[in-house]
Amino acid sequence: MHSIEELRAEIDRIDTAIVDLIAERQAFAGRMARVKYTIGLPIRDAKRRQQVLEHAFERAVERGIDPRAVQRVMEVLVEMSEERQRECQGEGNLP
Repeated sequence: MHSIEELRAEIDRIDTAIVDLIAERQAFAGRMARVKYTIGLPIRDAKRRQQVLEHAFERAVERGIDPRAVQRVMEVLVEMSEERQRECQGEGNLP
């Protein structure tokens, strides 16, 4: 049996990994902004957004976790990505 300190340390490790993955996702959003700008695509892509949310829902079901909650998390990540893309194109509100 694990102690509460050991379990918290493991959760902290996972939280750090999640933040690192979000940062990596944001870096790719910046790259995506450049590509979209170059080929003249808008930042917001409703079809792609829906695909991302559906995939997250399906993956959550597969993993046995609340799919609606996972979708909400992904909605925030997509919004962050769109904001990063706007910032990279000089339109955003990021510092």
